[in-house]
Amino acid sequence: MKIKNFKNLKKPYLIAEIGVNHENSIDLAEKIIKQAKLGGASAVKFQTYKAEKIASKNSPYYWDLNKVKEKSQFRLFKKYDKFNLNHYKKLKKICDYYSIEFLSTPFDHDAVKFLNKLVPFFKIASADATNIPLIEKVCRTGKPILLSTGACNEKEIKLIENFVKKNFPKIDLALMHCILSYPTKYKDANLNIIKVLKKKYPHRVIGYSDHTMPDKNSIVISHAYNLGAQIIEKHFTLDRLKGKKNNDHFHSMDFNDLKTFWRNINVKKLYSERSFLSTITGNKKERKVLLCEKSSRKNARRSIFTNGKISKGNKFSDKNIILKRPGDGISPLLIKKVLHKRSNKILKDDHKLEWSDIVV
Repeated sequence: MKIKNFKNLKKPYLIAEIGVNHENSIDLAEKIIKQAKLGGASAVKFQTYKAEKIASKNSPYYWDLNKVKEKSQFRLFKKYDKFNLNHYKKLKKICDYYSIEFLSTPFDHDAVKFLNKLVPFFKIASADATNIPLIEKVCRTGKPILLSTGACNEKEIKLIENFVKKNFPKIDLALMHCILSYPTKYKDANLNIIKVLKKKYPHRVIGYSDHTMPDKNSIVISHAYNLGAQIIEKHFTLDRLKGKKNNDHFHSMDFNDLKTFWRNINVKKLYSERSFLSTITGNKKERKVLLCEKSSRKNARRSIFTNGKISKGNKFSDKNIILKRPGDGISPLLIKKVLHKRSNKILKDDHKLEWSDIVV
């Protein structure tokens, strides 16, 4: 299916985010895809990355340790990065067989290159909302982009929206309200930001990417749709794995939750107490970074790292630097101030750049 823009999608367009809940198994992935289809999902989405390209070996966690015991981002990502291009081709064929759209989030330039032949549009994760080089790479494919705004403030959302509008005016960019916290507490969901985004960006399709624990009546995602989210995304797993600790199973919905969502939408009625709706809606009038997102903002975003040993006097280029987590170093937004400058000392591999390392 060729999707030229998000305005032509059937509403609501519901993405079942399988992510890495496949646990490196094509058979398990197929079972989850089948249940997503049975539940009525419009698409399933995976995540395409290699641990070495996404996180420094010293990158700390940003999730609830009661749910996921691993404290190292690198080690956690390494567990579930075994799929290659052939695996994703198989997943695409499985999705075609079940008549459901195949999607996958790229976390590096190589992933963009080979996914481009497989996906109708691209999704940029919240953690890469400020990753200008990756966003630019995706824009050059000419395909629509779905951008999650977790841990962003108003200025950052506007900066990225302006970047795409100015440099790639033909690219259809949809903005997804999201809270970058795993799991997101109901009081932090702040669904009212969906209305704020719709008002600020009336020419953009607005969606919602949910990280709350699944509520028994699927009220959170149903209410998000009622508030104007035309695209809904939520982590998805098998019914028998729902709630399982580690990985993303613990905050994933299953096909029963999906069926409840569609029932809510079809009867146009939410079965919930007013107090719960008030809790998840919030009263925020602008997008600010929440307290629950500060750890994610610091550790799940990226900084500029060395990609191999760099000798003193060598110029920095896209060959010897890489953007990896955590995000407490030089931001990707400032990469142009680093490129083509020289190193003023010998730098080891996987070193987080500091301004003192650079000859200004």
